[in-house]
Amino acid sequence: MTLQAIKYSRGKLEILDQLRLPHEEVYIDIKTPQDAWHAIKSMQVRGAPAIALVAALSIAVRSAQWLNDPYEMVAATARDTAALINGQLDYLVTSRPTAVNLADAAAKLRAVVITAANKSNADSRAVLTEYLLAAERMLVDDVQDNERIGKHGAEWVLRNTTPNLSNSTVSVITHCNTGSLATAGYGTALGVIRSLHSSNSLRHVYYTETRPYNQGARLTGYELIHDELPATLITDSMAAALMRTKGRSENITAVVVGADRVAANGDTANKIGTYALAVLAKYHGIKFLVAAPRTTVDMKTKSGADIVIEERPEIEVVNIKGPIVRTNGFSDGKDIIKGSTEEICIAARNTRAWNPAFDVTPAELIDGIITEHGVVEKDDRGVFQWDKVFDVDLLDKAPEVGEPKRIDMLPDGITPRVPLNDQPSITETDSVLGRR
Repeated sequence: MTLQAIKYSRGKLEILDQLRLPHEEVYIDIKTPQDAWHAIKSMQVRGAPAIALVAALSIAVRSAQWLNDPYEMVAATARDTAALINGQLDYLVTSRPTAVNLADAAAKLRAVVITAANKSNADSRAVLTEYLLAAERMLVDDVQDNERIGKHGAEWVLRNTTPNLSNSTVSVITHCNTGSLATAGYGTALGVIRSLHSSNSLRHVYYTETRPYNQGARLTGYELIHDELPATLITDSMAAALMRTKGRSENITAVVVGADRVAANGDTANKIGTYALAVLAKYHGIKFLVAAPRTTVDMKTKSGADIVIEERPEIEVVNIKGPIVRTNGFSDGKDIIKGSTEEICIAARNTRAWNPAFDVTPAELIDGIITEHGVVEKDDRGVFQWDKVFDVDLLDKAPEVGEPKRIDMLPDGITPRVPLNDQPSITETDSVLGRR
């Protein structure tokens, strides 16, 4: 059974707390947009598709509550309801600025509620219902899109890297976590790996620990072991040695990663360490692929230079969390003391650390971008051809995503759970995070 990071039924949303994995499976309730904001910001939920869904569904939960109990509703008219929902969407977008899926989902849902509010004889219930249906549809679509991404990616890998399909299996390298824990289910890059495995074409998966948050070691490893896929963990610094010493013997043919934002020219922002893997893959003649739904492609962002890179606290680099283990030098997991999570320092006292959450891989290092509509490749000029997945003629007519607003600009009736000064304005965010 595939792991389920998001459990949703109308009026109820639970997420698997990924800070407790891989040693504990704990689901937490998300009852309000404020709960979702904190879960996203603290990385209890992570992965670009998943955070967009949790944000959207948190408002769906409130919408269902308002539909069941109109006396709780603070907005009297259809337009007031649209303003209320759109304010909540603006607030949620501030939780993770780099991931475009969240802003894209918010823009689409804004359009839904504005259209509903502008209909003749529209009332609050009609707007809430339209929002609810649209958010729930996103959840269904994500799983289907991931399965298509997996199929397209697996076929491309076999077609472009394996000379004899009848006798050859392939090994791949992946980074961070891009599976069921980062999406509504199945996964993007990990979906490609699952698809290869289902067709008996997968020899082995090598996955990086993904410092400093160890999403690979904690989360990808958890999924691969759960699904019983042949896999080996490596530290981030072992990738070059792996490609050189085992690339040929293990038939390592591709590095497949996810994405948090893909610019119009193909530059891709993804978990820190992705850029380094792309450089290594290029040197060793290994294909480098990005797997992401079409919503991750931001045609309004011309290149990676325009992508805002989130910087996270230094403490995530110098400290590390985990359960206490009784061991004489090696643990198979049986010696873990349950409920004993501790945080320890692994650096010298007063160490300063730089902690960008993402880096940008230049388009020239990427061989293909796998979407639910097929694999986008470059033409003879080295330019990615988006015609396959987009109606390019309509892009100029697409609405702007818009800038996230400060929490203090929310409509009356929405009260944040944290002080205003803990949530910077866009101007402050730009100065802190910088632009790449």
